[in-house]
Amino acid sequence: MKNVYLTGFMGTGKSTVGPALARKLGRPFADLDALIVKVEKMSVAEIFARKGEETFRQSERSALARAERRGGIVIALGGGTLLDARSRALVERSGTLVRLTCARRELARRLRPLRATRPKLAGGPLDARLRALTQARRGAYGRPDIVVSTTRRSPAQVAALIARRLS
Repeated sequence: MKNVYLTGFMGTGKSTVGPALARKLGRPFADLDALIVKVEKMSVAEIFARKGEETFRQSERSALARAERRGGIVIALGGGTLLDARSRALVERSGTLVRLTCARRELARRLRPLRATRPKLAGGPLDARLRALTQARRGAYGRPDIVVSTTRRSPAQVAALIARRLS
C-alpha cells in the first residue's frame, strides 16, 4: 500500500491534518519533524542553531527513508523537505503527494505565536518573511497528486476532503 505524504508551507496544517487523515484511512501516522527530534534529541530550532540546515536536511532524509519503508502510512513532511531533490524523488516514487495550501493572512495568524520555534521565520517582519519564503518555495513542493486549501477549514474537514479524493 502506498504512503500518503502531506506537504506544504509551514502552518498549512500538515501535523494537524495528518493524524485526522490517518484515523479516517485506518493507517498509522508519522510526523517527519517529530521523528527527527526523537533521533537528534533536540528541537528543530536547536538543530538549525547548533548543527545548521544541511545537517538538519541530512537527518530529514534519513528519517524520511525510515518512514517510507514502513509503507501504507500517512506522513507529514516538513515545510522544506521537498527542497531536497533526493527526498522529493523518494516521495514521488513511493506514494501519493498531497499539498496543503493556505492564504498568507491565515498563515500569519497561525504562525505568529510559533515564530520563536520556526528558524526560517527569524529576521524581519513576519509578513515580509512569509512573502519571501512562499515565493522562494513556490515550485519546491513537487508535483502534487492532490491540492487542498486549509483556509477556513477544520482539520476534520480537510481530512475528509483528502480521503474522498484518494478514493
